[in-house]
Amino acid sequence: MDLLVGIGCAGAGLVAVALLGVAYRLGLLYQLCHKVDPRSPRHGGELVAEVLKAHGVRFLFALAGGHISPVLVASEKLGIRVVDTRHEATAVFAADAVSRLSGRIGVAAVTAGPGVTNTVTAVKNAQMAESPVLLIGGAAASLQKGRGALQDIDQLSLFKTLCKSCVSVRAVRDIVPTLRKAIATAQSGTPGPVFVELPIDVLYPFHVVEKEIGGTKSSRGLRGKAVQWYLQNYIRNLFAGAWEPRDVSPLPVKVPLATEDEVQQCVELVSRAVKPLVLVGSQAMLPPTPAEELRAALEALGIPCYLGGAARGLLPPDSPLLLRQNRRDALRDADLVLLAGAVCDFRLSYGRLFGRRAAVVAVNRDRVQLLRNSDVFWKPRLAVQGDAASFVVRLARSLRGYACPRDWAEGLREAERKKEQLNREKAATPTPQHLNPLDLLHRLDSLLPPESLLVADGGDFVGTAAYIVRPRRPLSWLDPGAFGTLGVGGGFALGAKLCRPDAEVWVLYGDGSLGYSLMEFDTFVRHKTPVIALVGNDACWSQISREQVALLGSNVACGLEYLDYHLVAEALGGKGFVVGRPDRERLEAVLRAAQDACRQGHPVLLNALIGRTDFRDGSISV
Repeated sequence: MDLLVGIGCAGAGLVAVALLGVAYRLGLLYQLCHKVDPRSPRHGGELVAEVLKAHGVRFLFALAGGHISPVLVASEKLGIRVVDTRHEATAVFAADAVSRLSGRIGVAAVTAGPGVTNTVTAVKNAQMAESPVLLIGGAAASLQKGRGALQDIDQLSLFKTLCKSCVSVRAVRDIVPTLRKAIATAQSGTPGPVFVELPIDVLYPFHVVEKEIGGTKSSRGLRGKAVQWYLQNYIRNLFAGAWEPRDVSPLPVKVPLATEDEVQQCVELVSRAVKPLVLVGSQAMLPPTPAEELRAALEALGIPCYLGGAARGLLPPDSPLLLRQNRRDALRDADLVLLAGAVCDFRLSYGRLFGRRAAVVAVNRDRVQLLRNSDVFWKPRLAVQGDAASFVVRLARSLRGYACPRDWAEGLREAERKKEQLNREKAATPTPQHLNPLDLLHRLDSLLPPESLLVADGGDFVGTAAYIVRPRRPLSWLDPGAFGTLGVGGGFALGAKLCRPDAEVWVLYGDGSLGYSLMEFDTFVRHKTPVIALVGNDACWSQISREQVALLGSNVACGLEYLDYHLVAEALGGKGFVVGRPDRERLEAVLRAAQDACRQGHPVLLNALIGRTDFRDGSISV
């Protein structure tokens, strides 16, 4: 008898636990303690906007869609400027640019399904460029997922390998904590993109959601009444505690730092070096170290520097430390190389450029990037997983009184001068037809004002520009980064001009890459963001064609036409100019006219017909 009683009690206990579990999953327990206000006109978009505002977000880039309308409307009401683009990828590229230039989170919002899938390339680019970007994606109501709802796909699976965090919000009350955590995640450690999915039923007001998915009020039969109760409970759980006060302020951002011992080890290596060299990569430009502080540290060290990616412009164009030419030779001869955020990937020939006896000090926030290819072609003397900029600053403080060996620095400068002179001679040599691109770029460089910003979107023309055009200040060069993405130009320029309205923003386009974002001239006009697009129009995918023809004997799929791109810009409301060989003598006058039109508030496209040179022979694009 006692046994039966015990079994009965145990069974009752299990049933009670199971019932409590079901009640918890249905939100019944939460609803006992938290209010639901069916009459409230408020919606989840307001909470999204409050979090963005509290995090200093000034711009929200988007392409309109019904799934995200509450976010756009609420953001505008709170004073966040909503900038709508003509392609979702452009919205993410613009958010990426804002992130790089402002040091704050860049934010884009896109509608469900195709709107989200259109961002995949741009999100991957942000990941490889280590840009903290928040992508907000609309979605079908959670209850309707997998049931054939409009534009319903498994969006989280798309981004699991692309983002540091992928989360779908299940109730209105979860919007604030989810966004705060996502933004902190994006900015901490090695920065990168995060994806937050906001189903449509957590964004719209109670009465709208109830009307759409609440079911009929006159259900018949036990099954119908059970379904009706479930739907009503689902909606009430969505909004339970929705409008209770919550902290929307930013969470702490965690940045890995080098130890004192690691800094001291580097001090000793630099002190013994006869031929030291510094390579600064994009990662060194990340917060919290101000660019001016990093620049001062490099100048205090006095070690010759190569600047890559977003670090271009960190040192002024006339700095005696700045090197742009002969990097392969310098790396071969150096006996100490400091990689400050630079990575041994294809850009450094996977680490095969260092001299055999060179001591390599690598500093990077990401351990995988820090040791990239170190098991194959190179081996670091010191590998530091930490923030590169603060490491360089601390190194400079510890090396007060240090002087780089003069003979080494002068030898590099002399080689630099010779290569620059050779480039000028090539620029003075006429091409078989049209303009010499080197001459065009030298003339542009001579006209750039101190407050200018360069966006690089192209292959051959942009690759040439990297050796000719000199960014004037820190954070004044934007290129896609390691992913080599074409199509960043429109979005990067949009974000750059909004961040720096007083800067003269130039987009250096190849005629191939221009096709990805030419339509954004409409965006520039509508949002009053005047920029100048300089198109190196050689009627070809030249970066591919050069080696494809030489190696495989065919130009298939590489040929384009000398099209009137300037007329397209004019049709979209901008100003267009075209220059070719007959305009060589007045080339500077045309460039100045483009600058004047931009100062008057017009987006400008300068269609420069250029010829072929041998400047980049041997640069295989694989």
